[in-house]
Amino acid sequence: MSDRGVSTVVGIIVLVGITIVLAGAFGAMVLTQAPPSEPPQAVFALTADSATQTITLTHESGADLTPETLRLTIAVDGEPIAHQPPIPFFAAKGFIGGPTGPFNSAYEGNWTAGQSASLRVASTNTQFQAGTMVTVRLYAADQLVASLETRV
Repeated sequence: MSDRGVSTVVGIIVLVGITIVLAGAFGAMVLTQAPPSEPPQAVFALTADSATQTITLTHESGADLTPETLRLTIAVDGEPIAHQPPIPFFAAKGFIGGPTGPFNSAYEGNWTAGQSASLRVASTNTQFQAGTMVTVRLYAADQLVASLETRV
């Protein structure tokens, strides 16, 4: 009897076994992944003052936010400003002095309903004038929490 046919059968059994093990490992990996977390739910109000170049966000209601996890983007008439604020910060490029509230690096605690945070855009940054649209997007842990617009 010849052994030539036996090596083909053994090869097929080994390949099927490897395929089953890989499929099981992939299935286990997919099933054990945590579902994406929901962004914090909070309501904010936005104001912008062209005379002082001040942008203020007021936390009106909803979840408390941790300032260290926040990221803020600002656009004027749809165009991002030249220097975005590194929240929390103090004396960053493109901004006048230190911001107030949870935007300030010296702030302690969470940002809770009823509190406001402000920053002033410096003349070395993109300015906004009366009649322009200011858009602010607030992210917590890289998840969009609020997208706000106001006409100055």
